[in-house]
Amino acid sequence: MLSKVKSIGLVGLEGFEIEVETEITQGLETVLNVVGLPDAAVKEARERIRIALLNTGYPIPDCIITQNLAPAHIRKEGSAYDLPMILGILASEGKIKNPSEKTAFLGEISLSGELRPTNGVLAAVITAQSLGFEEIYVPALNAAEGSVIKGIKVYGVKTLRHLIRHLSGEEPMTPEECHLDDLLGKRFEKYGDFSEVIGQQSARRACEIAAAGNHNLLFIGPPGTGKSMLAKRLPTILPDMSFDEMIESSKIYSIAGKLSPQTPLVTVRPFIKANQGISIAGLIGGGAVPGPGTISLAHNGVLFLDELPEFPVKILETLRQPMEDGNITISRVKRTLTYPANFMLVCAMNPCPCGNFGHPTLKCTCAPGAVTKYINKISGPLLDRIDIQVELPPVKIEDIKNSQPSESSAEIKKRVDAARKMQKERFKGTNVTWNAGMTPQMIKECEIEKGALDFLQNMFVKMSLSMRAYDKIIKVSRTIADLALSKEIKKEHIAEAVFFRSLDKKYWNR
Repeated sequence: MLSKVKSIGLVGLEGFEIEVETEITQGLETVLNVVGLPDAAVKEARERIRIALLNTGYPIPDCIITQNLAPAHIRKEGSAYDLPMILGILASEGKIKNPSEKTAFLGEISLSGELRPTNGVLAAVITAQSLGFEEIYVPALNAAEGSVIKGIKVYGVKTLRHLIRHLSGEEPMTPEECHLDDLLGKRFEKYGDFSEVIGQQSARRACEIAAAGNHNLLFIGPPGTGKSMLAKRLPTILPDMSFDEMIESSKIYSIAGKLSPQTPLVTVRPFIKANQGISIAGLIGGGAVPGPGTISLAHNGVLFLDELPEFPVKILETLRQPMEDGNITISRVKRTLTYPANFMLVCAMNPCPCGNFGHPTLKCTCAPGAVTKYINKISGPLLDRIDIQVELPPVKIEDIKNSQPSESSAEIKKRVDAARKMQKERFKGTNVTWNAGMTPQMIKECEIEKGALDFLQNMFVKMSLSMRAYDKIIKVSRTIADLALSKEIKKEHIAEAVFFRSLDKKYWNR
């Protein structure tokens, strides 16, 4: 008897419907043939299925089983098709009813008949819901992430035996429920708070401006000045994620296998720290089956590069394209995949290899020319894509002793949210959502008071600014004006933006 069981396949973040067709004919021994462009993992399912059915009490008799995974022209990868393949066999044998066409199944089966978690369940559930499926069965450990999608029933399956009893009506299962309020309750526990930062007022202000306009940010200072501490707290002052952004980021994390029953949804803007030893594939994504890289995991959040000059030049130059486009395209012989990578880049670096160049009390021990060589590892094109630069001086013992309670993240975030609200209104009806993404035409249309414009033009000549730097200063000025709730960019806004662009001359002589 011919049976048909539905499932969902994935290519990158995009899903498609799969129909597992099963036909059983007489044979002298058990033979399971799988067609429809299966990869090695799908082919190996034959042995997993045979033993799992045996241990569940449904041994396969001597016969020839042919299974077709349609559409046949798209390659099927991974072990998530184990479950629909097993159910196809049971349906063809008449041991269960043929499942509804509005029901999808996916999950890897163990030899004992238990279902193992699989990557990409959230993306699969989203696809199933969009295709009109009414219910989907997934491994129990993946059910929480799937349940955040409304309009489709998501069932978590622990064992094959339990599922069979459910399908036969003997032991009905209940769909997984999502309690979104509980997920949103634990928001910034792992990031800390800006109130814990002592001193560094300029750096705190730079963080506020960067968060308000989604500007890329560079910290320069000796070790121990709080560069990493400040960077890690940036997500606490960024605007809350919308539900669409949560789903968008969670899909990436689901594909990468980084969601769990405890954290089935990304509810806080990610903070991802890349290490100096990271490979290009690890950074942008890749592998035989290209998966999302570090920059995609930072999508809608912060990508932090500590000790920036220690990164290989190839790695740093790879960042330029996704910083411009907001996504990364990975090309392979058989396919091309695009993953989102719209992140705020935050970098930190010492002023020299030993870290003491310019230190008020400690002597720099670097060899002649070593400082210049170290600094020049940061290319001009990459530096041009960083809007705000801030120098962090060493913290004095007096600052620690006499420190007063600093502003909390919640207080700073109120100003950031107000500034973002102004930007949302300003860019309504466009593809731009924040000041850092303004087009050249938008920059021209900025309202700048006469005195401020004259001041900027003088600075342009005095500092020998490039046009890119000129545009960056206007973008940052616009954000500073938004924080002041000013419709017009004023001289003091320009002056502050120029201050946060002045390290070009000091360190790179640009």
